[in-house]
Amino acid sequence: MKSAGEILDAVRRVPLADLPTPLQEAPRLATHLGLSKLFVKRDDATGLAMGGNKARKLEYDFAPILEQGCDVVVTVGGAQSNHAVMTAAAARKLGLDVKLVLGGPDFARPRGNLLLDVLYGAELRYLVDDDDNDSLAAAMNGWVGELRAEGRRPYALPIGGSTGAGALGYVRAMRELAPQLGPGPVQVVVAVGSCGTFAGLNLGARLFLPGARIIGISVSRTARRIVQRTAELIAESAGLLGIDSPVPAGALECHDGFHEEYGVATESGTEAILACARLEGLLLDPIYTGKSMAGLFALARGGGLDAGVPVVFLHTGGLPILFAFDAETFGPARVTRVPLRAPPSGPAPLAAPGSSRR
Repeated sequence: MKSAGEILDAVRRVPLADLPTPLQEAPRLATHLGLSKLFVKRDDATGLAMGGNKARKLEYDFAPILEQGCDVVVTVGGAQSNHAVMTAAAARKLGLDVKLVLGGPDFARPRGNLLLDVLYGAELRYLVDDDDNDSLAAAMNGWVGELRAEGRRPYALPIGGSTGAGALGYVRAMRELAPQLGPGPVQVVVAVGSCGTFAGLNLGARLFLPGARIIGISVSRTARRIVQRTAELIAESAGLLGIDSPVPAGALECHDGFHEEYGVATESGTEAILACARLEGLLLDPIYTGKSMAGLFALARGGGLDAGVPVVFLHTGGLPILFAFDAETFGPARVTRVPLRAPPSGPAPLAAPGSSRR
């Protein structure tokens, strides 16, 4: 009988990420939170489009795109979607055209991930003040129909790249994490949006890291909706592996009290961002990882984590999003402006023989 690893390796993927990503200890942050051990799984270092969790998922999602001979990928997301920008990067890397349907508040100029979308040459359709998933999906499907009518071969990729195939990227990530951690229980905290990463972590834990407790922190939806969608994705992923789904919906743990409006910075998220930057030199963003770290902070302080069991924060990326926000989001800058000193009067002194000026 084949092992779970052999079954996983038989599913085709397109290498896009720099793997394995490091597992780094964060001792100053652990002390700050009263935890015995805190690690950061650096999936912000996957390489593609400045890194992030979507690279692992896109490795599986792009396999059928290439197999079907598609020439253009169409996907959707919010204005600062990590998935959208990483899809654009992957498409360009593989020689494909890319179209993005994005939505959210209007903007004067592209910043953060929007700027990268421009650099990758993605054609954008922007739904001003509308980032509802149904609206985005309808616009994507309409565009796909137009492209087919023009004789193109488009492929529609769902929001977040969250498919049963894409979730296998995080089944593989759990196999990667197991030897990095060693045996014993562990608590893994992760941001949850479109549920693919969360689904893969839960399935992967059952297969490769059975002592793991997977804790999702929602950045956009209710826990009830997340559990429902995650269970669907786990079943799809298990079906691709030819196994029965070993994760019942009732075993999924998700907390939904750490976001307000999607895409808007929160006070608790800002606190977490500043603490991580100043204690560990670790950069988080206000839309995804800042909110999930705020959830970790609250659980640690409120007894929701076992302080004696190691905690892993899965850093899902999103660095470019930081540059879509003004510095005032994070408080006043500490800057002392020193005036330029007037140059001395008269000719400059000659250099000593044998010396050089640079």
